[in-house]
Amino acid sequence: MRCQMVFCVVIGLLLTFNINFQDAVIFKFTNIVCESYNQSWVVFRYCRLKAVGRDRVHLNVNATILYPAYNITNHGKIFKRASGYKPWILDTTVDACRFVRKNYDPFAKIVFSLFKNFSNINHTCPFVGHQILKDFYLKPELLILPFPTGDYMLSMRWYFGKRLQFDTNVSFVFVEDLIKS
Repeated sequence: MRCQMVFCVVIGLLLTFNINFQDAVIFKFTNIVCESYNQSWVVFRYCRLKAVGRDRVHLNVNATILYPAYNITNHGKIFKRASGYKPWILDTTVDACRFVRKNYDPFAKIVFSLFKNFSNINHTCPFVGHQILKDFYLKPELLILPFPTGDYMLSMRWYFGKRLQFDTNVSFVFVEDLIKS
C-alpha cells in the first residue's frame, strides 16, 4: 500500500513539473562488428558507425546476399556490461521470414521498429541482393521497454537453412539523466 502511494506521488510530481524523459536520455551506438562466416553467400561491403553529433551516431551497413535465402533464423541476445559483457534479460530465436509476414515476437518487434525506416529490409523471403541500413540512429521515443542506465550489446546470429552465416553485434549506451531535464 505504501509503495503504491509513493509511486502515485512520483507520477504526480513528474506530471506537475512536466518532466520530459526524451530530453533526459542518451541513447547512441558505441560499436558495431559484422562478421560473415560464409563469404560465398553473404558479403559485407561496409559495416560502420559515423559520429554526426555529440549524442548522435549513425550506423551504416551494406550486406550483399549472393543467393536467395528462404529459411532465415535469427538468434538474438542482449548483454549488459558489468566487468565485461554478461547475459542480460533477453535471449530469443525468431523465424525471420515468418516475422516479416506477421510480427509475432515482441522483442523482435521492438528491434525492427527501431530500424525499419532506415532500411530496405521490408519484404518477405527470399532475401537476395543488397540489404542496407543507411544513417540509422537510435530514437529514445521508439524504445518501449524501460532500460536501466548502462552499456549494452545486441548480439544477433543469422542462420540460413540452419547453418550459421553471419553475426552482427551492436553495442550501445543508454543513459537516463533526469537531472538534466
